[in-house]
Amino acid sequence: MILKIRSVLYIIAMCITVAFTSCGVYSFTGAAIEGKTINVHFIDNASRNIVPSLSVTFTEKLRQRILSQSSLSQLNSDKTDYDISGTITNYEVTVASISGSETSVKNRLTIGVTIQFKNALNEKANFDQTFVRFSDFDANKNLQSIETTLINDITSQLADDIFNKAFVNW
Repeated sequence: MILKIRSVLYIIAMCITVAFTSCGVYSFTGAAIEGKTINVHFIDNASRNIVPSLSVTFTEKLRQRILSQSSLSQLNSDKTDYDISGTITNYEVTVASISGSETSVKNRLTIGVTIQFKNALNEKANFDQTFVRFSDFDANKNLQSIETTLINDITSQLADDIFNKAFVNW
């Protein structure tokens, strides 16, 4: 009896898996991606504070996030199903919290990026939006010593936000 139940559950699970994966539209990341190609343009840094590695780091994080979580292929062409371009508009360090003696305890690195997303298959899904993320760090730490780590963390979060906005309709 238990063997029959397991067999039936196994068959049902396999049918559901085949149904979701064979249609080519759904992935287990929750993304609904119908296209095959994308062009993620180089994201320029137009912020007041320029960090030379920021544009390269962010562009690669965004490309990797999209390509690793979908079956899309990156093409450097104007004729793709999806097109992402944008500009880094904000890179700044501000005070996040102050102690009783009015000295900074925590600082905050904030990165903002404006993204234009074009969906050739569904123009209603197009958007032009600014995404902002930040990370706090101890004020007694030198920014240059932790900047690479902070940039990696923040750009990963931004790439997730952009991927979710573009492809996950939750």
